Amino acid sequence: MTHIPTRERPGFEPLVFSGDDLEHDQRTRHAWIWSAGLLAALLLTMPIAVGLGPVSIEPGTVLQILGQHVGAGPEAGDWSSSEQSIVLLLRVPRVLLGAAVGAGLALAGVALQALTRNILAEPYLLGVTSGASTLSAASILFGATAGIGTASLATSAFAGALAAGIAVFLLARVGSQMTSTRLVLAGVSVGYVLHALTSLLIFASDDPNAGRSVLFWTLGSLAQATGQSALVTWLVVLGTLGCLMYWSRPMDALAIGDATAQTLGIKPAKLRAAVMIVTALCVGALVAASGGIGFVGLIIPHVARLCVGSTHRQLLPAAALLGALFLLWADVLARTALAPQELPLGIVTALLGAPLLFMLVRKLNPAQ
Repeated sequence: MTHIPTRERPGFEPLVFSGDDLEHDQRTRHAWIWSAGLLAALLLTMPIAVGLGPVSIEPGTVLQILGQHVGAGPEAGDWSSSEQSIVLLLRVPRVLLGAAVGAGLALAGVALQALTRNILAEPYLLGVTSGASTLSAASILFGATAGIGTASLATSAFAGALAAGIAVFLLARVGSQMTSTRLVLAGVSVGYVLHALTSLLIFASDDPNAGRSVLFWTLGSLAQATGQSALVTWLVVLGTLGCLMYWSRPMDALAIGDATAQTLGIKPAKLRAAVMIVTALCVGALVAASGGIGFVGLIIPHVARLCVGSTHRQLLPAAALLGALFLLWADVLARTALAPQELPLGIVTALLGAPLLFMLVRKLNPAQ
């Protein structure tokens, strides 16, 4: 086995080229077994998550209701009409949206950590979440986009996220170059400015109820999930996964360093621009659907690397499935811990994610 000498970076394994095809096949098979197991766990979790809440419904009843809805189940059952409405109108869209948001945030975290070679990189790093929060706060507090109609909040969040991503891109790009350091600094700068603007908007509002609504939304929630929002979010996430899988090998090289990427014929600045644009669009759609949810994009990529390694072709699907699972169970806790009151989802992900982060820090090499 031959190792390409590289400067070590915290949280990433060095790229290894091996002449042993059998060992490579074993690593690949191990990764896909993990992904298959995570997919099975996700499919098993979804009907359970649909049944859990202030009104509990048995998973078997959930499956019968869904089967009847698609014409594959009994025409009548022993469930009530209220249980059927809860499953079809509230819980199923919420679970589908939660899985999509968790998967998308994990994918964004993987992409940004490769893009910046920073183990602390996550969607908040781009300032995209802050941009969505700022324009959404303006919409809630002052009706800045009231003319759009019922979709004003989601439209405001998406537009704010996109504007923040463009601002970070323009600040980080000097001439034709965009380094990881400039990208991090630009994202942090834009994020702080937009966070301050959001706080200023809340302070300037005379409506305390609207201020609380903004605060709850910026901490994340799936309570407003609909079938349409879940479908749109899944389409965005699957499109993002497809793009990142297409760039998986160049991202492997970029995660090591610009010099390595250039020797392989990759243009780091162009790749960073493409990955950042796709990631910003994805995060914008996620925040528009669910508000700001932290820790998923930070923690899940590291956990996925422990399971399947650092090769992006295997890492991306595993991280997406793991992120979906994590957020589904976090949402179950959010709506059951203090039922009938619902906790902001961002609080739950932080409480669950912080111990995981601490354990990951303990596993780091002392030199790191």
